[in-house]
Amino acid sequence: MWWLPLTLKDAIDIFALALFLYYSYTVLRNSGSKALFMGIMTFFITWALVSQVFEMKLMGALLDKFVNIGFLVLVIIFQEEIKKFLVSIGSARRWKRFTGFFRESSREDSTSNQIAPLILACKNMARKKTGALIVIQQNIDLTQWMHAGERFSCDVNARLIENIFFKNSPLHDGAMVIANNKIRAAGVILPVANNADLNKDLGLRHRAALGLAQKTDAIVIIISEERGHLSVAQHGELRINISIEELQSVLENQ
Repeated sequence: MWWLPLTLKDAIDIFALALFLYYSYTVLRNSGSKALFMGIMTFFITWALVSQVFEMKLMGALLDKFVNIGFLVLVIIFQEEIKKFLVSIGSARRWKRFTGFFRESSREDSTSNQIAPLILACKNMARKKTGALIVIQQNIDLTQWMHAGERFSCDVNARLIENIFFKNSPLHDGAMVIANNKIRAAGVILPVANNADLNKDLGLRHRAALGLAQKTDAIVIIISEERGHLSVAQHGELRINISIEELQSVLENQ
């Protein structure tokens, strides 16, 4: 019964449920579905009060029907978020810590080799007010968006990045995708965020960056063509007008 003392198993069960609800809230908040999450929680609290606490038979029976098919409905509504959650759990990057110190060290070296030319290119383009949109793949594969652009494979090079985003380049309007320490695509079209509370002054680059950050765990760098400001989108959030040092910190902590 509920008034009996809690066991260790009960404590673990409560902690696991709280952790699951917190993670679900975080994912949905980052994807712009915070209101939907609150609506679902309100429904389940109402169902628990009506059916379990007050034992109202008619309303309880009606709400029970919705709960019975609720899991299927949630899978349909949140299929992208569920996919993102499963990919993050099974990501190879999460398990690399168990493969040995040598491999981890080599990965850190390759990552640092990617960051230096990227920071240099961003610094130069911001100074020249060259608009740019650079996507850095993390755990979630971005192949489905790369198909919309020009595919190639080359090392991350500052001069090459600047040439791609030069205003007369045929690829400067789209996004560049960097994956596995290689430039994999350019001229890529990204999904656009439709947040009603988004600043109206933000252009299409910022909305596209935020749109991808809401759907994936990628890091998206934006350079404003009007002011030369640096911004970064990550985990469904947009940080505007950051310094080159702040950008370097974000990339080093990826």
